[in-house]
Amino acid sequence: MSNQQKLDYITVETLFHENEKRLKLQLITGKGSFRKKIVEKELHRPGLALAGFTELFTFHRVQICGNTEGLYLSKLNRKDRFKSLKKVFSFDIPCFIVTSEKDIVPEFLEVATEYGVSVFRTPYETTKLIQLLGEYLDEKFAPRIYVHGSMVDVYGIGVLIAGRSGIGKSEVALDLVARGHRLIADDVVTICHRAGGALFGMVNETLQHHMEIRGLGIIDIHAIFGIRGIRKLKRLEVQVELVDWDASQKYDRLGIDEMTTEILGEKVPLIRLPIYPGKNISMIVEVMALNQLLKLYGYNAAQTFDAQLIDKISQKSQSKQNLMDHLLE
Repeated sequence: MSNQQKLDYITVETLFHENEKRLKLQLITGKGSFRKKIVEKELHRPGLALAGFTELFTFHRVQICGNTEGLYLSKLNRKDRFKSLKKVFSFDIPCFIVTSEKDIVPEFLEVATEYGVSVFRTPYETTKLIQLLGEYLDEKFAPRIYVHGSMVDVYGIGVLIAGRSGIGKSEVALDLVARGHRLIADDVVTICHRAGGALFGMVNETLQHHMEIRGLGIIDIHAIFGIRGIRKLKRLEVQVELVDWDASQKYDRLGIDEMTTEILGEKVPLIRLPIYPGKNISMIVEVMALNQLLKLYGYNAAQTFDAQLIDKISQKSQSKQNLMDHLLE
């Protein structure tokens, strides 16, 4: 795995172009602040700042102007509006987003243009916009690493397939796609750490859903299998590490003691699969994914079997003890 990386900033232009359709954004001033940097994922509503309290004004965040801010400004006279707005826009604000397509006082756009701050409008209500834009910024600024391997959605379980170069990770992933599962990424898997501790694997924007198969070359999974064979994002729930079979090694045969690996500070279930010619790895990965689903629903086959075995041994031991006690009477 490579070193952890985290995005330092995005520009206002990037925010606009990547969300124009999704958030139905409309630019209602010039592009004065398109090159400005957005350095935090948090959003801010400038109600107190418009009222004159700027001591705790987090001006470096994207500013959301909703009904409360609009109504407050409409209640001021023209002179006070200019005074309030000039004080707010004197800070180095990245951009403003006005929600709900409500009318905004004309002085707002005048001052925004004067200070070179871009203002966007969206038909979404403030709460919905904060949710949608917050999700976007959370993903953008999430810590991430780039992992050499393949990731496949198998029965709804995000499986990261790792192992040494040339061991057959791509071939296993291809076989799983042919069986009806969905490829997230091959060769380079981008893994980001979302809020709440969730890890997500994402398609690499450069490689997209292409795969390199030794002896065959580059293939396009989307072109061959269609939309059913791919997806762009999936929560990572288990890592399968392919290792070369070594007869001198002792491999786990019961699965009672579960192994984990750490990715971006989060523990991920780890399964090491020794491989050798003729072993059906794809089928084992499918069964492993189904078994992981059972664990998520609270059923652990290995632990249940172990408990039943211990119970039977205990019962037999008790029966023998009762027999001995009876004979000694």
